[in-house]
Order: sequence, then structure tokens, then C-alpha cells
Amino acid sequence: MELNEKLQIILLPTAIISGFLLSQNSLISNISGNFTIPFLLLMLFSLFINIPLKNFRKEFINLKFIKLAILINFVWTPILSYILGYIFLNQWMNLWIGFIMLLVTPCTDWYLMFTDLAKGNVKLSLSILPLNLLFQLILLPVYIFLFTGILSGFDFNLLIETIISVIIIPFILSQVIKYFISINDNLSNIFELIAIISLSLAIFTMFSSEGELLTNNSWVFIILLIPFTLFFIVNFILVRLVKIVICMDYSDYVSLTLTTLARNSPISLAIAITAFPNQPLIALSLVIAPLIELPILTLVSYTVKKLN
Repeated sequence: MELNEKLQIILLPTAIISGFLLSQNSLISNISGNFTIPFLLLMLFSLFINIPLKNFRKEFINLKFIKLAILINFVWTPILSYILGYIFLNQWMNLWIGFIMLLVTPCTDWYLMFTDLAKGNVKLSLSILPLNLLFQLILLPVYIFLFTGILSGFDFNLLIETIISVIIIPFILSQVIKYFISINDNLSNIFELIAIISLSLAIFTMFSSEGELLTNNSWVFIILLIPFTLFFIVNFILVRLVKIVICMDYSDYVSLTLTTLARNSPISLAIAITAFPNQPLIALSLVIAPLIELPILTLVSYTVKKLN
């Protein structure tokens, strides 16, 4: 196992546990949330700078992958989220709304990190990112209206600003740096290490800033645990079956697995706080999600290699 993979195993659980414990410190809790997006930005910059874009256009026209990812993320997953919510969350409408908001918004940041760790096709995963952003931007209020009967005014400016700061800026900056600096193997390893550390710090700030809310409503975690876990299990098995049926290449299979499992909790949380300011349980369900998601994604990133 490579050194960076060993660090991943140690740092991610440490970030979750320490962030949760230190959330009880009011000073840390009050200021740590301000650093989540900067750390995500640094993580993405470090990932982007290691991605060769020479064949990027070729990856983007992998229509089989694009169609499968869109079908699973924006047709199958919304249906699955409604079914799971109806079975497990129909008595808690606010939790159901948060559950749907999370599941219908594919990840736009750390799924690249887990794809890279699992030796997946990061360029291919990156190619689906613009479409994931576009579709979730358009379809999120539609899904909420269809599945819950609630249509709220979303602050799309906030979402666009978040996308620009977390995705576009680090991507452009990484390409500018690569234009002036040749990225050799040593530098590539350094940036990979920076990506792991910055991801861990982003997770730490997320949990340390919202841990008190979770502590006061610990029952929510228990209620959400089963439907969230079932989502990951069902989609993991689904993509595995797709791989077998169409004989998908391993690296492409990893990319499809992570882009259909990882969810966009940071952006979903920002939207929930803006769209539902008087419904804290909606935001809480999105805060809790990484407690379940991140350990599972870490496990998946190693499991897919063992199953290969």
C-alpha cells in the first residue's frame, strides 16, 4: 500500500472524530466553518494540477459513460431517494427533504479524490462534472416539488458563487501554474499529499462547525443511518452489475461508482440554509450525511480494488 493511501486511512477518520469532539469548543466551532471551502479549493487545485488534459476531449466524448452516469444520477437515484424516503422518513418531512436534496446532487469535489485513490479514471470523472453541476442546478427544485410538494425559492447566486470558488478558480489556477512549471513525479506526489491533507482539513472544519447541532439532535443520525446506507449499497451493487453486463474497464468502472455514490453535501447544505432558514432539521440531515458517506467512500475506494 502506498504512503498516501496509508495516510488516507489515518487522516480521514481522525478528521471526523477530532472535528466532532472539538465542536464542543465554542471558539473552534464558530470559526472553523469559514475554512471548509478554502480547504476544498486547495484540495481540488492539487488534484487538477496532476490531471493531464492532453486527452481530455477524448474522455468527454465517452458517450457510454456519460449516458450511464446521467441515467443513474438524475433518473434512477431520484426515484430511489423517494422510495427510501417514503419507507423510512415519511413521518419526518424535513428530514425527507434534506435526504432528497443530498441524493439528487452528485458530488463536485471530493469524489475526484476517492476516484484517484481507487485508481480510477480521474479525467473521465472530471469530464462528467460540468454536466452534474448543470443538471443538479436545474433539477433540484423540480425534484423537491415533485417528491415533497414544496417549491421554495432557491438562491441560485449563492450556488453559482460556490461553484466558481470551489471548482472554476482552482481549475484555472492549476492550469496557469502548469503552464509555467513542469510537473515532475516528485511534485506530483507532493500535490497528491496536499490533496489528502486538505480534504482531511475540510472534513474536520465541517464537523467541528456543526457538531453541536448534531449532539443536540443525535436521534436524527439513527433515523437517517438505514436509508443512507441502503442508498450506497443499492447503487454500489447496481454499478457492479453494469460493469459485468457491459464489460466495463476497471478505471471507468471506478469512476462510475464514485460519481454515482458521492453526494454534494457542502453545496446542498449551503442551499438548504438559504432556502429553508426556519427548518434546521433539513440542514442537520445534510450535516449528518458525511458521517455516513465519508467512511463508506473510503471503504469503497479500497473495496473496488480488492474486487477487481
